[in-house]
Amino acid sequence: MGTALARALSSEGYVIESFVARHKARARRAAELAGARHALTLTNRQLAELPESDILFITTPDDAIESTAAQLAANWKSRSVKSNIRKSRARTILHASGALSSEVLQTLSDAGFATGSMHPLLSVSDAVHGAERLASAFFCIEGDRRAQRVARSLVRDIGAKSFSINASDKALYHAAAVMASGHVTALFDIATEMLTRCGLEPKRSRAVLLPLLRSALENLYASDSAHALTGTFARADTSTVRRHLSALNSKKMTDALAAYKLLGLCSLRLAKEAGASSEALKEIKQLLTTEDL
Repeated sequence: MGTALARALSSEGYVIESFVARHKARARRAAELAGARHALTLTNRQLAELPESDILFITTPDDAIESTAAQLAANWKSRSVKSNIRKSRARTILHASGALSSEVLQTLSDAGFATGSMHPLLSVSDAVHGAERLASAFFCIEGDRRAQRVARSLVRDIGAKSFSINASDKALYHAAAVMASGHVTALFDIATEMLTRCGLEPKRSRAVLLPLLRSALENLYASDSAHALTGTFARADTSTVRRHLSALNSKKMTDALAAYKLLGLCSLRLAKEAGASSEALKEIKQLLTTEDL
């Protein structure tokens, strides 16, 4: 994520002054991928050599953010004792965690930095493609006013959009992101397994289901959830639901059955919003909440 952000910002004219990683080779690789070959490359034991950049990103794993912040705060306090150069210049530190709020940067806030978080709602698996796709993402921003102002400017400059939430809602926000991305992937894996039980090879099952998944996504782009819902639950097709449950029970697919029932109940709410028959929906709900069929 850090390298993708650096690459995207570098392409928009930002000067990337340094990279820090546990191993210098990784820092050098990040600088190369970001197109910032002249940037200073450091290990995490060389924080005293960091230039006094206007903006710093912490893109470590979540469990290392707080300790990294404490290290940086101690480093800058030590510098301020020795020299007053640029001491009064406003500097901002942002982390890119989806689950943690800016409160994890409290030691830096106490040291006089503007602190916040800037998390893209995007799955980034590699720096090059991730940087290209950042412009299509929405960034979740929170923190103090100065940090939010800087973060919004950064997001605009790479061509993306942003929205803000309260720090207290960060975990709920991230859970929503997991539901819309990671859990959808897990659900797709369950569906793939179900097709393999029908005799298809796993690779073939994926190929068969992916266009269906894409069409569902296209429906969501075009309509709200209630009207994007199609198929058995949208039609309130009780007999088909009964057959589905019977098939899952007979194959002893416990996880798939649990997911089908839980998501089926959510689909019933959407179907009701779209105007499906109340009587049929009530019957389906009874089927989904009955332990033995």
